[in-house]
Amino acid sequence: MKHTYHIHGMTCNGCRSHVEQTLSKVEGVIEAKVNLEKAEATIDMEIHIALETFQKALKADGSRYSIHKHGAHHHPPAPKKKMQPEEKGTGIFYCPMHCEGNKTYDQPGDCPVCGMDLVEEQQLSTSKARQWTCPMHPEIVRDTAGSCPVCGMDLIPMKPDLSAEEKTYKKLLKKFWVAISFTLPVFLIAMSEMLHDNPLYPIMEQRYWNGLQFVLSLPVVFYATWMFFERAYKSVITWHLNMFTLIGIGSGVAWLFSVIGLLFPNVFPDQFKTDAGNVHVYFEAATVILTLVLLGQLLEARAHSKTNSAVKALLNLAPNKATRVIDGEDVEVDISLIELNDILKVKPGDKIPVDGRITEGETSIDESMITGEPIPVSKTKGDMVSSGTINGNQTFLIQAEKVGSDTLLSQIIQMVNDASRSRAPIQNLADKVSAYFVPIVVLISIITFIIWAIWGPDPAYVYALVNAIAVLIIACPCALGLATPMSVMVGVGRGAQKGVLIKNAEALEKMHKVNTLVVDKTGTLTEGKPTVEKIGAFTDGFDASEVLNYIVSLNTNSEHPLAEATVTYGKEHHAEVLKSNHFSAVSGKGVEAEINTKKVTLGNAKMMDYAAAELTSEMKVEANTYQKQGKTVSYLAIDDHVVGYVVIGDKIKETSAKAIRELHESGIDVVMLTGDNEDTAKAVASELNLATYKANMLPEDKLKEVERIQNMGKVVSMAGDGINDAPALAKSDVGIAMGTGTDVAIESAMITLVKGDLQGIVKARHLSDAVMKNIKQNLFFALIYNTLGVPIAAGILFPFFGILLSPMIAALAMSFSSVSVIANALRLRHQSI
Repeated sequence: MKHTYHIHGMTCNGCRSHVEQTLSKVEGVIEAKVNLEKAEATIDMEIHIALETFQKALKADGSRYSIHKHGAHHHPPAPKKKMQPEEKGTGIFYCPMHCEGNKTYDQPGDCPVCGMDLVEEQQLSTSKARQWTCPMHPEIVRDTAGSCPVCGMDLIPMKPDLSAEEKTYKKLLKKFWVAISFTLPVFLIAMSEMLHDNPLYPIMEQRYWNGLQFVLSLPVVFYATWMFFERAYKSVITWHLNMFTLIGIGSGVAWLFSVIGLLFPNVFPDQFKTDAGNVHVYFEAATVILTLVLLGQLLEARAHSKTNSAVKALLNLAPNKATRVIDGEDVEVDISLIELNDILKVKPGDKIPVDGRITEGETSIDESMITGEPIPVSKTKGDMVSSGTINGNQTFLIQAEKVGSDTLLSQIIQMVNDASRSRAPIQNLADKVSAYFVPIVVLISIITFIIWAIWGPDPAYVYALVNAIAVLIIACPCALGLATPMSVMVGVGRGAQKGVLIKNAEALEKMHKVNTLVVDKTGTLTEGKPTVEKIGAFTDGFDASEVLNYIVSLNTNSEHPLAEATVTYGKEHHAEVLKSNHFSAVSGKGVEAEINTKKVTLGNAKMMDYAAAELTSEMKVEANTYQKQGKTVSYLAIDDHVVGYVVIGDKIKETSAKAIRELHESGIDVVMLTGDNEDTAKAVASELNLATYKANMLPEDKLKEVERIQNMGKVVSMAGDGINDAPALAKSDVGIAMGTGTDVAIESAMITLVKGDLQGIVKARHLSDAVMKNIKQNLFFALIYNTLGVPIAAGILFPFFGILLSPMIAALAMSFSSVSVIANALRLRHQSI
């Protein structure tokens, strides 16, 4: 009989495997299959087994998983499991190989699956930027500069605490120098045996030198590199076999063999002994292997610190101080003390502290660090400015509208962090290989020992042991695991520097496959800054000023860009705002309300149909003359009579034509979908050389069109900036939102372009191509390294060329394999997009 249960607490494939194995071991269970995505287990059992039995089995090993009947109430998630406490960090810690998906930890430590050091997520500090202390009395700490109240000396700035990343590096460096100090003499003593007249033997017998090697190896094994054995032990008891499993077994066997050989030489056959009757010891192999692995970890920590350099650069954009204007006086305050609606003064060359709107003055702003565009942008009263951008040569005032984590800079940093922790689908290949990698390597090592012991030359057992250890040491599953996440992390950061924000790694992979781009017109191809060009009346009883009054009165309640344009125009022409009631917006058509007890409607031809207001042929002809020029015409109806219209122009972005040409050249078909009329759409399409377009598209029409193209086997990307675009953005394979658009559109998209023009899509495509190429290079390197390295270490070249690989050389190769993968990923930092 089969039953399906809900499993709670799984976060990764390792969790799934552990739960599946635990349930399968319950007495009476024929087979247990666990689905991670559905969070459920299907259990085939001989006879019915009580739910409590499975619950006890899962809790027996202290795990966080729980099992429930489908539909039954279950407890909320357990709190995040904390790692063993080390140096307290300031951020969120996660595994660089994403072994447990998006799972994070509160403290530094090592990953319970792969054993690697957890990485600290880079975040904007919410604490005060700087504190001052007295050099003579360190207990004196102040938030501002001044003099010490005890001795009168000037206070000095306190040094910031080291990041967890820097602490890890310093800790590894200290251990590395200890390992080098003791490993070097062990190595020299061992190598002296290769000399014909060993100069050491007149001083002491060989067995005493072996004992000295044992003593010198103790600090290396039990201090400098003991963490490797801890991780190996943890990997075995949890059955999350990894790189440290192989290192622990390989170096541990060499060291223990040497200790036993030193203390109990008679238990070994003569093949293991020298002419003097002493057992060959491998203290130098064990210590050198461990030291080289430690060197690899040290270099990896240093290289890894550069992978998130883009986020660190963004963090450096945030200023520590700001000048707040209070009652006409300038007061310097910490950035954390700024509140909404505060008036701030920004001086020439200063970094803008928060997102806000200019209330006084004008200037030019360098926004290259956020948009990727090097040309400064002119700003005047009423314009928005963003945190982290740099003021030009004029002073101005801004009113704070977004502070702290709500600023654009903070959101960009958070998006980059989230994307860096996400998994690309291509990583599933590495996961599948890694699941069987370590057991297969251990099996190959055992087979290597047996083959050499039976058919190897004398001393066969010595050859067997050395080659078996070399097989264990040279294998590097972590290089395979790092191949994808390292490229994603660096690529996402590079994109952020160029104004291309990636929501997750899947977006990068899918963007590489896109062959059809669907774009909206307003705000995507055009500037999205519409202006009123004409107000007209169709009825003798109305003049243009009255039409304007009604239009402004309606649009005062709307947030649509076209509505904002008419309201701005109305203010400039002193339009009268009439009281309106029962306002409503009809998506893709227009707006309506009740004004002076009359039903007033404004919108396109479909809106007129909706309001049962007839458009005469003369009205259509007059409107058509503007629509053929690419203008948008909205009609005004009172009750069921069309009385006037407004003509609105929206300039096509200068970059649109070039971007579309480049997209065409890269093999991407561009399709324009717009809610505007046929004539306007045709005029825009003609100017941009777009062969495919559709007009009069409602939001549901855009959604259906995206589905239709997908059903043709196309991989579709949709670019838009409005609420109307959100359904199609969500449905497309890769949704791209203009950063100048609505929050709904940005939330629905997988990629956001900060500057909001089509050229950003070209950058996104180039970035995606570069990242996927880099990932494939890393995967190829990792796979080919292990495919060639393991057989060579096993001695496959010995029968033909007499070549054997020393375990120490194998350790050196293994240590640099992961570093090479990271180094290759780092090349993306300078990728031109």
